[in-house]
Amino acid sequence: MSRRRWWWFAAPAAAVFLAFWLLPMVALAWLGASPRDGQSAYLAVLSHPAYWRSLLNTVALSLGATAATLLLALPAGRFLAWHPVFPGRRLLMAMLTFPLAFPGVVVGFFIILMAGRQGILAALSKWLTGESLVFAYGMAGLFLGYLYFSLPRAIGMIAAAAQGMDRGLLEAGRTLGASAWRRFADIELAALAPALAGAAAISFATSMGAFGTAFTLAARIDVLPLTIYNEFTNYANIPVAAALSIFLGAASWAVMYAAHALGSARTGAAA
Repeated sequence: MSRRRWWWFAAPAAAVFLAFWLLPMVALAWLGASPRDGQSAYLAVLSHPAYWRSLLNTVALSLGATAATLLLALPAGRFLAWHPVFPGRRLLMAMLTFPLAFPGVVVGFFIILMAGRQGILAALSKWLTGESLVFAYGMAGLFLGYLYFSLPRAIGMIAAAAQGMDRGLLEAGRTLGASAWRRFADIELAALAPALAGAAAISFATSMGAFGTAFTLAARIDVLPLTIYNEFTNYANIPVAAALSIFLGAASWAVMYAAHALGSARTGAAA
């Protein structure tokens, strides 16, 4: 392809990248450097314990939801890959993809209906023990909401990777006397490493930036998307909101980069 033809294909992508990512990011970073109370907003964020608490809550919650997502999605994805035909498969796949049809606010409402003050678990626990079990409005409720969103994507990615895996390697391992655990640890996990890393990255990034679910449920905990929203909307503190947005993006990028590097390292070691 000539250079002129290449430019005609690249120019629209470059324009979209410039207009919708690079320029807004530069503007956001510049706003974060604006002075606030005599210092840049970045320093204000770094020196304020409430902002650190919000960031640490968000990262810890996102990491926990990501770890739980992988632990649940790995056996489910392997099962779907190794059993392409079984009674109820279509119904199961429909149920697994069902959460993708709802926005975060609706998912938060589901959690409230299950574990809120007037929820099913509260009524059942009060009938059994006399005390209402309510956990929808804190870490546990947000954890379930993020898990609800992340599982379908992770299961789909892992199932697709497992279906494309060379099963001859597993047969070779069995022939050589490797146990089922050794075949799983040495062959399957290495083959699924890129899919696991991708699922972890998507799950973490989705949890870090989730707003609708947090807006509905986070009555007892501060998470960064809500902190940014409050600084921007309620307090008109635009420099601090911009600085917090940069920190949120940087934390997400760092964990996603680490997941990608880990997946690449496992793939290289397997090769």
